[in-house]
Amino acid sequence: MQINITGHHVEVTDALRDYVTEKMSKLERHFDHVTNVHVILTVEKQNQKAEATVHVSGTDLFAQHDTDDMYASIDGLIDKLDRQIIKHKEKIGDHKQKSGGVKNMAEA
Repeated sequence: MQINITGHHVEVTDALRDYVTEKMSKLERHFDHVTNVHVILTVEKQNQKAEATVHVSGTDLFAQHDTDDMYASIDGLIDKLDRQIIKHKEKIGDHKQKSGGVKNMAEA
């Protein structure tokens, strides 16, 4: 998984980079086909926003979260992306199982 981190009006320190990388590994635990992640950290007045685009096999997922603390914004972002990846994974699994085999024809 390749992670690109960009900062707008904020310097991306090693601590922030390590924190994002550590949290993004949580996403890879749920779904192996995460290829590329682009994270943008932004500061606007007192608002600190984290947003990310995740490229997975089949689709791109986007989420953003903003709070007063950058680390809390990153945590909220990871939670949102985690839910989206789990939903995407279930959707792929359901799609493959709904292929209407002989079992489904017998029940109808």
